[in-house]
Amino acid sequence: MLDSAVLLLRERGAAGVTVDAVLAHSGAPRGSVYHHFPGGRNEMVLGAVRQAGDYIIAMVSESAASGDVQQMVERLVTFWKRALTKTDYRAGCPVAAMAQDSRDLVPGAADVVREIFAQWRAGLAEVLSAGGFAEQRAQRLATLVVSAVEGAVILCRAQRDLGPLDDVLAEMTPLLQRRD
Repeated sequence: MLDSAVLLLRERGAAGVTVDAVLAHSGAPRGSVYHHFPGGRNEMVLGAVRQAGDYIIAMVSESAASGDVQQMVERLVTFWKRALTKTDYRAGCPVAAMAQDSRDLVPGAADVVREIFAQWRAGLAEVLSAGGFAEQRAQRLATLVVSAVEGAVILCRAQRDLGPLDDVLAEMTPLLQRRD
C-alpha cells in the first residue's frame, strides 16, 4: 500500500492520494488500510513520503561509503531519469509534491517534508565533506545539489525531456571537482 501511495503522490500530489485510489492501485483489501494505518489516509500519506525520503537517503549513504561525490550526483540523476521515463514523465518527487501542495491538507506534512529535506542535505554534505570540501562549502553545495536536481525533475516533467537533468549534471561536475 505504501508503494502505491508513493506512486500516487508522485503523480497526483497529496490530494490525489485517497484510500480508494491506494486500494485500487495496490489491490489490497479495504480493512488492511485501517489495520496498518489506524490514523487513516493522513498516516498513510506521511508514511509514503517518509518511505520515499528514506530511499534517497539510502542512495546517498551508499555513495558516502565510497566518498565519490561525482558518483553520488550521477546516481541521483540516473535514478530520476529512469523514474521519469518509466512513468512517461507523470511521476516526480513525492517529497516535492508534498512540499508544494500538501502543507494544509495533511497535518504534520510540513514538519515531515522539512525533516526529509534536512536529512538529504545533511547526507549530501557529509559525502561532500568526506570528498574534501570544507564543511561550510559542503553544506552550501548540498543545498545546491538538492535544489538543482529537484528543479530539474520539475522541468523534465514540464518539458517531457531529460535535458534539464543532463544540464544539472554537466554544470555540477566541475563544481564538485573544485575543493577550495
